[in-house]
Parts: sequence; C-alpha cells; structure tokens
Amino acid sequence: MKHRRRNDNNPLRRSQPLRNLVPNLATGMAAACGITSIRFSCAGQWNLAVIFILAACLFDGIDGRLARLLGATSRLGAELDSLSDFVCFGVAPALLLYFWADADALARPLSNLLWALSLFYALCGAFRLARFNIMLDEPTTPAWKHFFMGLPAPGGAGLCMLPIVWEFGFGSLPGKPIFAAASLLVCGVLLACRIPTLSIKRLRIAHRWRVPFLLVLLLAIAFLVSDFWRTLCVIAGLYYLSIPVCSWVFLRLSSRQSPDEPAIPPGLPPEPPSV
Repeated sequence: MKHRRRNDNNPLRRSQPLRNLVPNLATGMAAACGITSIRFSCAGQWNLAVIFILAACLFDGIDGRLARLLGATSRLGAELDSLSDFVCFGVAPALLLYFWADADALARPLSNLLWALSLFYALCGAFRLARFNIMLDEPTTPAWKHFFMGLPAPGGAGLCMLPIVWEFGFGSLPGKPIFAAASLLVCGVLLACRIPTLSIKRLRIAHRWRVPFLLVLLLAIAFLVSDFWRTLCVIAGLYYLSIPVCSWVFLRLSSRQSPDEPAIPPGLPPEPPSV
C-alpha cells in the first residue's frame, strides 16, 4: 500500500512557535469586533456599533506591528487581515449607516437609494483592499512615500460614521438620510480613487518638535476622555481637511522628482497589510 509523502515545504504543516499566532489573534479580534458591530446595528444600538468599529480599528492597527515585532509575518496573516478589513471597515459601516438613516427614510425610493449607496461604499472598500494587495508587488514613485493611495480602510470607516458621531456629540441631526447618503457616497469615492491621503507610518518628528507634539497628543487624550464624541468629530474634521493639504504636498513632491529617478516599492509594510 502506497502512502503519500507529506509536503514539509507547506508553511501550514510546519510547527511554529506559539507567539506566531499572536498577530492572527489580534486580527481575529478585529474581525469579531466588526461582526459584533453589525449585530448592534441590526438591534439599533448605534453607540455600541460605533464603539466596536473603533475597537476594530485599534486591533487592526496593532496586528501588523505585533507581526513585525515578533518576526511572525506570513502570507496567511496578510490574507486574514484583508478579509477582516472588508468586514470591519467595508460591510459594518455600510450597514450601520443604512440602519441608522433608514428609520427616517419615509419614502421607499429613499430607502432603496440608501441601500444602493451602502452597497457602493462596501464595494469601494473591497476594491480598495484588492488594489492595495496588488500594489505591494508593483513599483511606484518616491512621492508616495508618506501617502496612502486613497483613504485607508479604517480611515474611510471613521469618516463614514461622522454623521452618527456628530449626533452623539451635538444632539439630533435633522435629515439623517441625506447626511448618510452623502457620507457613503463621498467616503466610497475617496476609498476607490487615487488621491493621496496621509500615512503616518514613515513620518518622523524633529527633536525640537517632540515635546510640543507630545503635549498636543496628551491634550487630545484628555479631550477624548472628557468629551469623547465631540473630540472624535474634531479629529474627523481635521482628517477631512488633511486630504486637500496632502494633495498639494504630493504635487509639490512630484514636481521636484527627477524623471530619471528609479521607482521604489510602496512605502507600506508588505506583511500583514494595514489598509
């Protein structure tokens, strides 16, 4: 009786240290937060739905750093990260905006429009993630060093939820369906387009600015603790304002680039992606 030889080159079959599973655990926690947010959206508990999406952003921000710190980057982790990001920052915010605004959508055509824009946003998120994955293998110019191409998925989810966060911070928002539709449309376009947006991964702070930066950071934390929802609104507004500023800076950097300067890989970590 013949026995098949096991393929020991398969990374899934090789024994691995337990610490290599820690980044995947963080990715799984992000996905669990995104799915739980969908549950609270269906139940009409908007504040909990928003909080769980924000928690997913937190876990998504640490899984890649844990992988690089522990030397546990892998193709499996990258694929899990992309699937988790689609659920947390594509599907969950789209359903949250739809259920939040649909209660005030008195006419059925308006409800159908909201659903169409929710699908549009989720599909733009999927397109953005797919483009990011293939962009890792393509060369690009040094002008992209400090920028994302389009909104990153967590940033898109955060800006998309701005009408809900505004209502939490400043009271009832009239015309919910209009604000929800505009937010889904604008954020979906920003996810899918190639406009440069801020990436802080390669930014460096000069020594003389470290103390002022730390003070501003501590002030932001203090405001988050004392007035969470209004502070989130201010942060989202500043993020919106950073988009045209990044476009202007990118154009300046592109104009200074030599046409003979060689292309370099994107200034983004290859494994696992944080988009």
